[in-house]
Amino acid sequence: MLNEAGAYHFMPATHGYGTSGVPDIVGCYKGRMFAIECKAGSNKPTALQMKNLAAIAAAGGYAEVINEENLLDVVALLGRIDRDAQREHEHT
Repeated sequence: MLNEAGAYHFMPATHGYGTSGVPDIVGCYKGRMFAIECKAGSNKPTALQMKNLAAIAAAGGYAEVINEENLLDVVALLGRIDRDAQREHEHT
């Protein structure tokens, strides 16, 4: 979905060497930063992961937790970014 939309994204691999709690997917779409924490089944984000997602949102980015049941929320996330980009364009 991200590739189809033309979103730049990557999956930071910490493997004990990076910063803990960084979202699984970090990217940029239409000039806006987004982060996605991916969870399988009934797994939930850790407190540190939620803190990082909240910090991203507080800084003006877009942050979501995605699992198999809400996978289409990725499309909704991109749609929100599209609408925000369009609104900003209309006001410039």
